[in-house]
Amino acid sequence: MESNFVITKLESPAWGEIGGALTEFNAQQAGDDESKPLCYVIKDADGSIAGGAIGVVYWDWLSLDLMWVREDLRGQGFGSRLMALIEEEAQRLGARYVHLDTFSFQAPGFYEKHGYRIFGQLEEFPSGFQRVYMTKSL
Repeated sequence: MESNFVITKLESPAWGEIGGALTEFNAQQAGDDESKPLCYVIKDADGSIAGGAIGVVYWDWLSLDLMWVREDLRGQGFGSRLMALIEEEAQRLGARYVHLDTFSFQAPGFYEKHGYRIFGQLEEFPSGFQRVYMTKSL
């Protein structure tokens, strides 16, 4: 059977085209996700980024994709403030739940302190650690 299709490797991923097609399919199945990106940053006195939280709200969920606070600022409440800001904004935008993933060597305890619970984990990712998946209701 002859095929008119070729699979090829691209040096630069075709995120926009593939992602757009998947988004269109998802909307046909579950309705428009009406995604709304969120980003909060901590800047130091010279304007350098010293921390931040990045996520997106869609289908009643906040997907908290990245959160980081520079080491010298940890334990001073910056992470808690970032968490509160992004969760409050997500709620304002209609999110009722939040999910994230972290590694066992990063901050699962921080998230648990903020009401998150583990719903799954991958062992040996990376070797000797776990990738931890967490959620909570807003």
